[in-house]
Amino acid sequence: MNYAQFKERWRDWLMLLFGAWLVVSPFLLGTTGADAMMVMWNSVIVGVAVVVFAIAVLRKTQVWEEWVLLALGAWLIAAPFLLGYTGIAAAMWNSIIVGFLVGADSVWSLVVMLGGRGHKAV
Repeated sequence: MNYAQFKERWRDWLMLLFGAWLVVSPFLLGTTGADAMMVMWNSVIVGVAVVVFAIAVLRKTQVWEEWVLLALGAWLIAAPFLLGYTGIAAAMWNSIIVGFLVGADSVWSLVVMLGGRGHKAV
């Protein structure tokens, strides 16, 4: 991949990093105890999904993949409240912040794709 390709696809690579962070964050933030098992599994499962869809977007971009990533971002923002882990501050804020970043990245990509600039949906 040359610089021009990277410059065009940097948001997709960033999305891949967000997913990887979600997978490892429960272990780095210490939210892996018995009381935080749901937090850990939610973060790992959603993180793997973000990684899979980010790789799919890097291989062949399609609009629906960005919509799925947007939905995953929205889920991450809502998860602490719906799954009841607002009492675990590090996990809650991690989920909300990364959810916002995933959502913002996907919205930005959708605007670029649907607006005719940047990488095209196939």
